[in-house]
Amino acid sequence: MKLSIVIPVLDEAAGIESALQALSTYRTRGVEVIVVDGGSRDGTVGLSCPFVDQVVSTPRGRAIQMNAGAAAARGNILLFLHADTRLPDDADRLVIDGLACSSCVWGRFDVRFDSGRLMRFVAAMINLRSRLTGIATGDQAIFVTRTTFAAAGGFPPIALMEDVALSARLKRIGRPLCLRARVTTSARRWRGHGTLRTLLLMWRLRLSYFLGADPAKLAQSYGHAAEP
Repeated sequence: MKLSIVIPVLDEAAGIESALQALSTYRTRGVEVIVVDGGSRDGTVGLSCPFVDQVVSTPRGRAIQMNAGAAAARGNILLFLHADTRLPDDADRLVIDGLACSSCVWGRFDVRFDSGRLMRFVAAMINLRSRLTGIATGDQAIFVTRTTFAAAGGFPPIALMEDVALSARLKRIGRPLCLRARVTTSARRWRGHGTLRTLLLMWRLRLSYFLGADPAKLAQSYGHAAEP
């Protein structure tokens, strides 16, 4: 089985080289790495090229970008990774062996944040909620077989909560493989807007989404328009 890692980006020049260098070992083991750019103006594409197998350019929008990366991928397992998230060292083996040795066709990792005592609590709650509900977030590095991704219709082209929406679709096909190995994601956006304030905002947005709110309006409340 071949794994393809798809990374949606937008103006990530400040950190994209270190993010991709962290994946170099995977590439030596045959993992494909694809960056999908949504119109960066800061040199992200040029900085990415030496470290990836493909750079794909699309209109801006995380769901659009990840669907395009999936279409370009050669692997039969897709892993969707945020540019500010780091995989554990043996993530490729964990994913491939985990899917091969179980009846699961998709899954996610547990998550931790790179700083902050409160963020450890937030991560624990995210992991527990995900394990209980079968719903994953993009920070947890969702992975899925290509055939299952196609059967689910890919990411819905919405401005926010595309990861939750895909998880709900995948959950109807089967329960996720919940890997206890942890990815490490940056708490920069939480710190920038205030950890507690961001936590309350995310809870409100998620509840609003499940009650049928328009994802485009939720994205405006979140303060962005489908940023990768």
